[in-house]
Amino acid sequence: MYYIALCDDEEKELDRIEGFLARYQDRKKFMEYRIRRFTDAEALLGQIRKQSYIPDLILLDIFMSGKNGMEAAAEIRKSGLFMPIVFLTTSKDHALYAYEVDAIQYLVKPVEQARFFHAMDFAMGQMEKRKESQIVLKVAGGICQFQPDDIVYCESQKNYQIVYLTNEFHKVRMTAENLWKILEKFSQFGKCGRSYILNMNRIVSVEREEIAMDNKSTIYIPRNKAAEFKKAYFSYYFEQNDGREEAFYETETLK
Repeated sequence: MYYIALCDDEEKELDRIEGFLARYQDRKKFMEYRIRRFTDAEALLGQIRKQSYIPDLILLDIFMSGKNGMEAAAEIRKSGLFMPIVFLTTSKDHALYAYEVDAIQYLVKPVEQARFFHAMDFAMGQMEKRKESQIVLKVAGGICQFQPDDIVYCESQKNYQIVYLTNEFHKVRMTAENLWKILEKFSQFGKCGRSYILNMNRIVSVEREEIAMDNKSTIYIPRNKAAEFKKAYFSYYFEQNDGREEAFYETETLK
């Protein structure tokens, strides 16, 4: 199931695009999605800021009263969200700027159905790729979507797991075992004792019983687990560097 946000300050345009989406879904029976309409950018951004609604695709008008579509897209990108954005507008003037916010398509109104379907094919391809590598967790206040390397490490605290990103953290109500079931399919994650799951791509150094992460956190390895973790980390590091001699030298210095 995908969630698609339509944002345009004209109801007739929302009706038109929603009609296109209905016809597109008739052709793509295997694609399931739910549509949510917004008549101004602030309404959409408000839901995203609260993390109560994170769409998989945004179809966004540029010229709207209040905050325009370009400003809304820039805020969405700054928040760390990279879902596909398709602009629908009456002018070609902002086409170059659309690339700065990584929009995948720029459609000029009145949008033809064939061009819209082409844009949807491309957007669906992007969403499928993201879903394959996406981690979705229910956190306090809503739902968060992460790419694997967004996560630096996770710490178990009784019935909660604390998921640490570069500059923030989220509290997730689940067991460490269930979180590990989600993360273990991604090769960069490794367990460190009972309390920690570490992203080995985010490790800066491993020294004796301490691990330095790239968000400036320090993880203290349980003494009886240090050798086991170092072996797993060095094996991963060696594989990622294709077994090159310099990689081996680096691992030798991390003692």
